[in-house]
Amino acid sequence: MEENNNGFKPNAEFWANRRVTVTGGAGFLGKHLVRRLNERGCKNVFVPLIEEYNLVRLEDIRRMYDDSNPDIVIHLAAVVGGIGANREHPGKFFYENLMMGVQLMEEGRLRGIEKFVAIGTICAYPKFTPVPFKEEDLWNGYPEETNAPYGLAKKMLLVQSQAYRKEYGFNSIFLLPVNLYGPGDNFDPESSHVIPALIRKCVEAVENGHDHIVVWGTGTASREFLYVEDAAEGILLATEFYNDSEPVNLGAGFEITIAELVKMIAELTGFKGKIIYDTSKPDGQPRRRLDTSLAKTLFGFEGKMAFAEGVRKTIAWFHSKSEKVVVNPL
Repeated sequence: MEENNNGFKPNAEFWANRRVTVTGGAGFLGKHLVRRLNERGCKNVFVPLIEEYNLVRLEDIRRMYDDSNPDIVIHLAAVVGGIGANREHPGKFFYENLMMGVQLMEEGRLRGIEKFVAIGTICAYPKFTPVPFKEEDLWNGYPEETNAPYGLAKKMLLVQSQAYRKEYGFNSIFLLPVNLYGPGDNFDPESSHVIPALIRKCVEAVENGHDHIVVWGTGTASREFLYVEDAAEGILLATEFYNDSEPVNLGAGFEITIAELVKMIAELTGFKGKIIYDTSKPDGQPRRRLDTSLAKTLFGFEGKMAFAEGVRKTIAWFHSKSEKVVVNPL
């Protein structure tokens, strides 16, 4: 297996005899993570499907633990969406994310599992966090309003993780990934994040001969994006090597404005029309870029995928579903 710059080598022996439950394992990030678990030689991976287990309900959580008997739980499942979905469903996003995470961790503690890996969100950071975001800044203000209920629900898993380690010696970790993107992303216009939303708008404009697209906000906000396969690798490295409850960022260490992102996606999809910014819609958090040094130090993680190439791969995947448009080279 490939060894990274800090000498942290993925360890097949770690996974060989451990039973791993991956909530959200059938989702966007989950599919990539489960594949990497299989590549590492993990023979006992359990993915609770939403059709069989409603993880907001305690009785379903208990039944899932009975059925899977895990040594490790990697909690990826979340109710998520872009700015529009967060504005429309703040109560749902708060309640369901909170109840899933808190009850899953508590039941894992009661059953004495070896490790619980909680996946947080960059939305947990304060709205005006100094760039780059450092883990120590996490509590220095209130999150950006449009996604605060989701961000705070996820942030409570950090509180729980630290409290449980202190009182019970329970081994849980808390990771903070930036916005993910890549093949298999959610392209539903009602709930997608910015990269798949823009890809879909540009592709459909090309297909339908439209001369413009409308983009939310002013275009001045910046974002950082992590390729989904890199995120999966970071989570597994943390699971293998990190055993503390201090939060750790997972990111690629760069930022790009929405206007720059729109221009890149338009070029890659062949959209040559006008870009109209709907300034009546919110930008969300003004800037996002993580300090990723801690992840490198603690478990040797660094994002590998070049951003333009990752976007190209994401567009190619979406095109493979529509089978109508070819990706242009940058």
